[in-house]
Amino acid sequence: MEGDAFSAFAMTALRLAGHLTAAGDRLAKPAGQTSARWQVLAAARSGDMSVAQIARALGLARQGVQRLADVLENEGLITYTDNPQHQRAKLVRLTTEGAARLGMIEVAQAGWADGLGAAFTSAELDAARAVMARVMGLLEADEASGG
Repeated sequence: MEGDAFSAFAMTALRLAGHLTAAGDRLAKPAGQTSARWQVLAAARSGDMSVAQIARALGLARQGVQRLADVLENEGLITYTDNPQHQRAKLVRLTTEGAARLGMIEVAQAGWADGLGAAFTSAELDAARAVMARVMGLLEADEASGG
């Protein structure tokens, strides 16, 4: 049945997410970061997103992203700047030190991704990504409709 196949897919995706988070934590650790903090640093690179926008982009709760952003700001890795579009919702920007830490992580991640990516063809990875994107789209539509 399709429901059983989807349930198996979902369980595999959840297990994969756990493994990816653990791998991300290992990659970010030499830069003194975690996967979650890495995601916020990467989002801050553009400099044109508020905490709420970063949270939406990452699919995370705004309060959790706010806590991470405040820690990153206290460590001098990001800064809050005025938002011309919204007086209270400051923009999150990467500092020079934040960019350096993010760069360290991204160099490590590139080597890691090259190693794992070599086990698959581009077509296999593109097909897997397409299925995941369709599932996310269906779930987002379901959430938006209150389902």
